[in-house]
Amino acid sequence: MIPSITAVRLTGARHRADLPLLVLGPSLGTSANTLWGHCAAHLTDAFDLLAWDLPGHGHNRAVPDEPFTMAELAEGVLRVVDDVLAERGEAGGPFLYAGDSVGGAVGLQLLLDRPDRVSAAVLLCTGAKIGDEAMWTGRIAQVGMSGTPVMVAGSAERWFGPGFLERSPDVGSALLHALSEADDDGYAQVCAALASFDVRDRLAEIGVPVLAVAGADDVATPPDLLRAIADGVRNGSFAELLGVAHLAPAEAPAEVAALLRQHLLGEEPGQSRDDLTVRRVRDAGMVVRREVLGDAHVDRATAAATDLTREFQQFITEYAWGGIWTRPGLDRRSRSLITLTALIARGHHEELAMHVRAARTNGVTVEEIKELIMQTAIYCGVPDADTAFRIAQQVLADEP
Repeated sequence: MIPSITAVRLTGARHRADLPLLVLGPSLGTSANTLWGHCAAHLTDAFDLLAWDLPGHGHNRAVPDEPFTMAELAEGVLRVVDDVLAERGEAGGPFLYAGDSVGGAVGLQLLLDRPDRVSAAVLLCTGAKIGDEAMWTGRIAQVGMSGTPVMVAGSAERWFGPGFLERSPDVGSALLHALSEADDDGYAQVCAALASFDVRDRLAEIGVPVLAVAGADDVATPPDLLRAIADGVRNGSFAELLGVAHLAPAEAPAEVAALLRQHLLGEEPGQSRDDLTVRRVRDAGMVVRREVLGDAHVDRATAAATDLTREFQQFITEYAWGGIWTRPGLDRRSRSLITLTALIARGHHEELAMHVRAARTNGVTVEEIKELIMQTAIYCGVPDADTAFRIAQQVLADEP
C-alpha cells in the first residue's frame, strides 16, 4: 500500500522555480521542521526546499490501514514531489535529494527504483540495512504497549552527540516532543518497513553521485554503514562529522548545509551562481550520457580528449546531454527514436551506430528500430535506409 505523504515547504509558501528543487527526508520519530528547520536556514538562497513528513509524524496525521514497504513509502514521496515539480513547470523532471536515517533509506530506494529522477543525493546517518528484524519487532511491541513516549528516554541517548542537549536544549526538546507526539501506529508501520529493508546487494546499481555522511558518535547507524554505501555505489564519497550522532541536520546544521551545497552544487568560495548552474547542468549531463551510452564509451571519449577537443566534449555533455536529454517533456525512448531518424536523414553513420546501441538501452525494441528505418525509406530515401539497415544489423548482431 502506498502511504499518504505530507509535503512541508521550507522556503516559504511559494515555490522558487528559479532554484533547483531539493527534497529533504526525515528520521523516524522526527518531523520535517524539527529535523531540518535550522539547516534549511543556510540553504534557502541556493535551493527550493521541500521536506516531507512520515505517516503519523509532524504535519502528516494520515496513517494507512495496511502496512507498507520501503519501496511503497518511496513511491508515496515521489507522488508528492511530482505535484511540486508540476507546479514548477517541470513535470516528471529530476530533483536533488537528502535524507537522514529512514529518510536516507527512502533516498536509496528512489535511486534504485527511479534512477532517472534523482540527479544527486546526500544520505545521512543511514544504511542499506538498518538494525535487524528482531530489534524492530521489539520496538513495535514497546510502542504497541506504551505508545511513542516510551521511546523518548532511549532516543535522547541515541540521537545526540555528547553535550548536545546541554548546548541546544530547545532543539533537543522539540525533537523529543515530536517523537512523543508521533502516532503509535504510524511509528510502528515505519519500523515494519525498516525491518524488511535491505538493499546491500544492490548498491552497485546506483550510478548518480552520492555523498554518505556519518555521525562519528552515531550508535544507531555507525560510520561503517555509511562507508559501505560510499564504497558500494558507483560514484560515492564519504564524510564524517565529529561530535555528531544520529540527527546530523539538527546537531550540525551549518556543517550539513555546507556539505549539501558542496556535493549538490559543487559550490566553492567565490563561485558565481552562473558558474554553479553550468556545473550542475554538466554534471547531470554526464550522468545521463553514461546511463544511455555506457561507461565504456564515455570513458573512451574522455580519455581520448586532447587540448584541441576537450572543450568540445564538455560542450556536448553540457548542451546535448545536460540541456536536452534531461528535459522532462519527452522520455528517453522517444528521444532515441527522434535521434535515430535525424541521424539517418543527415547520413551521420558513426553516430547512428552509437545511437542504435543507446536506443536499445533506452527500451527501443528491434522491431521498432526496423519500423523506424522502413519509414525513413519513404521520407529520407531508399539509399539512406539501406545504409541504416546495414549499420543497425552490425550493431544488433553484437548484442549478447
